[in-house]
Amino acid sequence: MEPIILKQPKRIEFGTGCLDHFCDDYIKMGLNHLLLLTANPIVPILQPYVERLGANGVKVLVETQILREPTVADFKRILDEAQEFEADSVLGVGGGSVMDVAKLVATFLHSEQTIEECFGIGFVKKRGVWFACVPTTAGTGSEVSPNAILLDESDNGKKGVISDHLLADVAYLDPTLTISMPARITAETGMDALTHCIEVYTNKFAHPAVDMYARYGIQLIASHLLRAVKDGKDIEAREAMLMGSMYGGLGLGPVNTAAVHALAYPVGGMFHKSHGLSNAVLLPTVMKFNMPANLQKYAEVAIALGCEPGANDEDTALRGVDFVTQLSRDCGIPQTLAEIGIPQSAVPEMAEAAMKQQRLLRNNPRPVTLQDAIDIYNSLY
Repeated sequence: MEPIILKQPKRIEFGTGCLDHFCDDYIKMGLNHLLLLTANPIVPILQPYVERLGANGVKVLVETQILREPTVADFKRILDEAQEFEADSVLGVGGGSVMDVAKLVATFLHSEQTIEECFGIGFVKKRGVWFACVPTTAGTGSEVSPNAILLDESDNGKKGVISDHLLADVAYLDPTLTISMPARITAETGMDALTHCIEVYTNKFAHPAVDMYARYGIQLIASHLLRAVKDGKDIEAREAMLMGSMYGGLGLGPVNTAAVHALAYPVGGMFHKSHGLSNAVLLPTVMKFNMPANLQKYAEVAIALGCEPGANDEDTALRGVDFVTQLSRDCGIPQTLAEIGIPQSAVPEMAEAAMKQQRLLRNNPRPVTLQDAIDIYNSLY
């Protein structure tokens, strides 16, 4: 068995009300200039925390301008704000986009490196200021991962910074913060989390020490996603989804994702579709494409999804593909690129862009050629 390094935030708190511990934790550290990245709908929930910090001499700058998947320009603007504010700490409360920017701002606040120098794996040279992540969606697992993704508008490419320095000091996972998620966002982010778990488990570089996270994440999401979509106040479903998302995120450092994400990035980058939606549309087709490379693993995915075993591994694996397709459909997610407004004329350009995501494609259990990418996209019309 090849060695593997499992790293995660210094501390993970999970459970209803755990965010209430934040103020006490923060005040004890003696920090006093907190940059709070979040979204406008969440600000009222956080206001009591901001007021308590203020009463204890902490200055808080609230930034709410990450309204979509963040760009390099968004990051640089917020970094400038943080430097002018003299932030000594960062808190990201939101979905993956908010947390990704929080991680990057904290990392680059006192760095001589540029963001462009650090796209890729392992290029960040040093740790930044203290930061914490608080997810309000059950999707990216960014709160526990060493990854952050930005859209580079110069070429409409999604680019990642992957470094252990991007692991949070603390991750607070409070399921109650996900209750207000609309059904559509619940569905799309949930399918993103499921994609993480499946791609980690079937990865070319999969490892038993990580498989256990991925497999349990698949089980949790498969059995609770539709419940969370249908009833956002189902706290048991919300807890299970947030835990499944966390398990997917824990696999992103040591193993990471593969072809689904590589093919989804151009859909999001070129046409500004949400990351979860892009993954959801592509996931069943890529699973079927990958099956011949490791039928046993895909059969095990099907069992984790809750499918009955078939006559053989291929039959079982196909049941898994059918399950994912039906789950996505039941959650109200479109099933084709045509349905989400992607013109088929864009396929060649998307395929070329996807092939640039070699840091992900190298992980795929089956090699993906340019023609394969074209064929996968075309099959979704």
